[in-house]
Amino acid sequence: MGRERETQKEEGERTRGRDRLMGRKKNRGRGDGWQKTGKEKSKRQRHRERDPEKARGRRRRQAVGTARATGGGHGLALRVPIQAALLLVGLLTTGLAQSQISASGSRGFWALPENTTAVEGAAAELRCGVSAPGSAVQWAKDGLLLGPDPRIPSFPRYHLEGDPTKGEFHLHIEACDLSDDAEYECQVGRSETGPELVSPRVILSILVPPKMLQLTPEAGSTVTWEAGQEYEVSCVSGDAKPAPDITFLQSGQLISDITANVNEGSQEKLFTTEATARVTPQSSDNGQLLVCEGSSPALDTPLKASFTMNVLFPPGPPVIEWPGLDEGHVRAGQNLELLCMARGGNPPATLQWLKNGQPLSTAWGTKHTQAVARSILVMIVRPEDHGARLSCEAHNSVSKEIQERGVTLQVTFPPSAITILGSASQSENKNVTLSCITKSSRPQVLLRWWLGWRQLLATEETVMDGLHGGHISMSNLTFLVRREDNGLTLTCEAFSEAFTKETFKKSLTLNVKYPAQKLWIEGPPEQQPLRAGTRVRLVCLAIGGNPDPSLTWYKDSRTVTEPRQPQEPRRVQLGNLEKSGSTFSRELVLLTGPSDNQAKFTCKAGQLSASRQLVVQFPSTNLTILANASALRPGDALNLTCVSISSNPPVNLTWDKEGEKLEGLTSRPRSAPFKGSAAARSILLRMSSGDHGHRVTCRAHSTELRETVSAFYRLNVLYPPEFLGEQVLVVTAVEKGEALLPVSVSANPAPEAFNWTFRGYRLSPTGGPRHRILSGGALQLWNVTRADDGLYQLLCQNSEGTAQALVRLDVHYAPTIRALQDPTEVNIGGSADIVCTVDANPILPGMFSWERLGEEEEDQSLDDMEEIAKGPTGHLRIHHATLAQAGAYQCIVDNGVAPPARGLVRLVVRFAPQVEHPTPLTKVAAAGDSTSSATLHCRARGVPNIVFTWAKNGVPLDLQNPRYTEHTYHQGGVHSSLLTIANVSAAQDYALFTCTATNPLGSDHTSIQLVSISRPDPPYGLKVLSMTPYSVGLEWKPGFDGGLPQRFQIRYEALETPGFLYMDVLPPQATTFTLTGLQPSTRYRVWLLASNALGDSELTDKGSQISITTPGLDQPSEESDYQMPTEQPEGTSELPLMPVLVAVGGLLLLSNASCVGGFLWQRRQRRLAEGISEKTEAGSEEVPIRNEYEEGQWTRDLDDPSSTVSTADAEPYYHSMRDFSPPLPPTLEEASYPRGFTGLEEDNIAFPGHLYDEVERMYAPPGTWGPLYDEVQMSPGDLCWSEDKYEDRRGIYDQVAGDLDPMETDSLPFELRGHLV
Repeated sequence: MGRERETQKEEGERTRGRDRLMGRKKNRGRGDGWQKTGKEKSKRQRHRERDPEKARGRRRRQAVGTARATGGGHGLALRVPIQAALLLVGLLTTGLAQSQISASGSRGFWALPENTTAVEGAAAELRCGVSAPGSAVQWAKDGLLLGPDPRIPSFPRYHLEGDPTKGEFHLHIEACDLSDDAEYECQVGRSETGPELVSPRVILSILVPPKMLQLTPEAGSTVTWEAGQEYEVSCVSGDAKPAPDITFLQSGQLISDITANVNEGSQEKLFTTEATARVTPQSSDNGQLLVCEGSSPALDTPLKASFTMNVLFPPGPPVIEWPGLDEGHVRAGQNLELLCMARGGNPPATLQWLKNGQPLSTAWGTKHTQAVARSILVMIVRPEDHGARLSCEAHNSVSKEIQERGVTLQVTFPPSAITILGSASQSENKNVTLSCITKSSRPQVLLRWWLGWRQLLATEETVMDGLHGGHISMSNLTFLVRREDNGLTLTCEAFSEAFTKETFKKSLTLNVKYPAQKLWIEGPPEQQPLRAGTRVRLVCLAIGGNPDPSLTWYKDSRTVTEPRQPQEPRRVQLGNLEKSGSTFSRELVLLTGPSDNQAKFTCKAGQLSASRQLVVQFPSTNLTILANASALRPGDALNLTCVSISSNPPVNLTWDKEGEKLEGLTSRPRSAPFKGSAAARSILLRMSSGDHGHRVTCRAHSTELRETVSAFYRLNVLYPPEFLGEQVLVVTAVEKGEALLPVSVSANPAPEAFNWTFRGYRLSPTGGPRHRILSGGALQLWNVTRADDGLYQLLCQNSEGTAQALVRLDVHYAPTIRALQDPTEVNIGGSADIVCTVDANPILPGMFSWERLGEEEEDQSLDDMEEIAKGPTGHLRIHHATLAQAGAYQCIVDNGVAPPARGLVRLVVRFAPQVEHPTPLTKVAAAGDSTSSATLHCRARGVPNIVFTWAKNGVPLDLQNPRYTEHTYHQGGVHSSLLTIANVSAAQDYALFTCTATNPLGSDHTSIQLVSISRPDPPYGLKVLSMTPYSVGLEWKPGFDGGLPQRFQIRYEALETPGFLYMDVLPPQATTFTLTGLQPSTRYRVWLLASNALGDSELTDKGSQISITTPGLDQPSEESDYQMPTEQPEGTSELPLMPVLVAVGGLLLLSNASCVGGFLWQRRQRRLAEGISEKTEAGSEEVPIRNEYEEGQWTRDLDDPSSTVSTADAEPYYHSMRDFSPPLPPTLEEASYPRGFTGLEEDNIAFPGHLYDEVERMYAPPGTWGPLYDEVQMSPGDLCWSEDKYEDRRGIYDQVAGDLDPMETDSLPFELRGHLV
């Protein structure tokens, strides 16, 4: 049974699969047909939509059908009658469709889809209920099958909803868009229970709302229109479905005049609506909105776009507000303020005031909130404004005509002035006639007269027409004046009822004339003598009179006045008329002069007068000297006459010339002015050139006045130039400075030309690059040179003759050394002169001085030398030349003109060679296994250059042997020879080598022993430097290090305590050390031991041992001045047995390294060649001058075992070898290992014991050979070229031939570095 069920089930599945396959093919055929039908439909639709009106009707019918199928849609409003007919047709169509659906539904659908409308973006659902469960159901969109999968993968927004078991296959669409607008049908596949089913097609209509409205003019803007004009407004909607309806609102009111067109949109099925409205704005629309509204079934609220209307319209008529009741009536002088207003208008009204048609004011303001324009006219009313018309005009840019409002002025004004014609001055008892006239007034005024408080009756009154519509009033008055009326006020008064609060008057003072009663003068008594220059005061007095008496002063019938020009002396001061009661006075103050003598002064007042006469004494008023000739020359006779024009009393005349009294002849007197006395006196003079410019003086003396008046005559004598005694004949100048050759010459007339001549050449009078002739004839020179020294001839000339003079210019210049014998050579003990010849001006006896250039004060002494000076030559004489005198000398010449001249000369003292003999015998250690090399250093002093020769065990050394290489270097008086022995063999090279130094003056030699590597020699020279209760400071000299780096160790014991203590010296290369940890008041014995890699030095009693006693705590610490005598052990140390055995064993190991040694040797030779070339150039740097010798040579050649290279171009200098100690190469264990010493004592040792103990080894430590003789770097503990003594510490030794490439310190074991023999 089970198997049969399974078989039936499989057969049923195959049947259903076949049916689904057949149904799919059938549906595919339907789909293809739908697609064809759809294309044809699209073509027909596009054809129909070419007619917009037909397309719009069809869309409306579709919308109505859709609304009916969905039960009314979304509230679409029917606005035209044709829409009702369309709705009826849609209902009938829908009923037929429903009948078909019912017929089909009875065969298997319990729910059929219906036409549906959805808004874009919303969800839509089409229902499909099938009464045959288990059937395959799918939807078709415009004939395209969507598939039975409920998820519908090809359409992400589509899926089926409902329970399939209940037959629910509803199509749900999310976020609908325009692509979803189509026809849909629900299809049920064939099954065992029934045939296939297809639902009627339904339409899903998608409503697309418009997104925007495009308004023209632009939305949101402000549009300016003029009221009453017609304008067109357009509004275009965006894409929408269906086409939206557009309406316009103007100020909230619907516009009826609208034209609308529907157009195709940017996509299929989308439409746009374009509507146009014609608008006529009014003034009430100003500031209101014009709105475009677009409505659509897809919109809940209409879409709006708007702009603001700015409507221009004219303002209302202006209004003038008049202050007060009587319009137009004003008074002159009144501050009239009128307000003009105009309401409404856009833009607001422009206001202006006019007066008689002419613009008066164009200022106005606007209150925008009230739409009112205001203008205030402020003016001061004047009489001429009577009858003027003031008007206010209002208009704006859209006014058709100007609106105006005016007022005519009626001005009331009083008379602006009252004038009284006629004179108010009259003699007593006579008539006065006056007229009073007013200016124009409105209304007219009346006139009346007052004299004091008394009213006078007018003789005649007249009224005339005046200006500005006014009237002029005139009144005449005649009356008799009396003396008592004098000073009273006469007034003309104008009055009127229109001016009750004002009174207009014109007044004048009555002047009644009558004469004075008495006149007299007060002053000094008559005939009293007055000295000229005396101040005299005369006063004229009068009583009574009107007008006041004038009181006029006269001098001899001429009116007295003050000087009008300010620069004139004020000899007369005329006072003003003064009044005191009825008395009048006027003062005359005189500064008496000759013209006042016997003068008559009169004062007049009308017909009255009074007089006074003065007597004035005065000296000579005008003293004049008369000459008979004006042009004078030496030898001419001159007659001078002195005339005194006038004096009172008479004067005596005398003559003098520059203080010398002269006798003259008295002439006959003549008549004199000012009623005085005249006098004259003459003299005769003989002229000379010395009289030019002298003054001849005439003196007029008054005995009674005790006063003298003088006059002089200056003599003008013409004569040729004459040089004065103070003429400078020698002028001194400094080279490159300025010089002024002065001229002291006398001539009349002044010299016309100054001609200067130098060495036959005339100097240009207009000047030149380095000279000019000053206005006084002086010659000025600048940038003076010694070539300008000499005589200058001056020729002076004027119209009377010529003169000449010679002026010498002495040019001083700084000294210049012309000759200096450098170098000056002398044999030791001989005599020599160092000669210094200069060019200078002036030549002074003590201008030569000499200095010796040295680093120490004792080197600068010239006590044993003689300084001699003869003219421009100076000598420094050396009588018995010594080596200490060799070196640099400076000739200094100072003649007072900066800068002093300095010349450098070298004194070279020639002497025989002096080889440095170190004590003890010099030793050099090297391994004798034919793999190492050794360098022997020999140094000597001597001038001239030294030649070195070498011998081994007394036999001359054959330097042609390639195993021997010699390098010689000459630096000043110091000479060095470096002998390099390659492939040192114990059998051949362990010997005594002798170095001999020879020059033309003699020879000297020294010996150096080449030995094997061994233990170090004991140190020597141990001494105490300082001591405290707990420590002691020690110093020593290192012994021979055995060819290896050595260290020091201190062994000490307290004599009262058994046992020894040891302390290592740090740093290892130190030669001083402070031993601490001692006890006070204790005796100690101290030993110093040296050790290297092969062992310790021997323990000796001499030189390396010392006994000390520490001071007690109560004793002060002190520096020790004692030094225990030490000696270096004589002879060579015996070779220890153990090192010999080690060396023999190591010989086998080192045989393999011989090849390496040969290769390194060749590379060392190449490096040496490069280094020597570099140091030859470096040797040219300046070094201090000592005993310099020009024939310096340096020996070096790679091809020849011995060669010489000249270094004269390098300026070699000869240094004293005293106190010289070069640094030694660093050892294997230390980067720098000085083997120097701390001090040199000339009494026991010339050079340090290991000065030549540097050994060149095959496996040298880094930096051993590079800097050995290069720029010497010495540690502070070594004695080297002192920094304060030598400027440059280079050049003593250059790089040595045979330098090896540096190797790492531990590149080979110690056993492979050499053999002991």
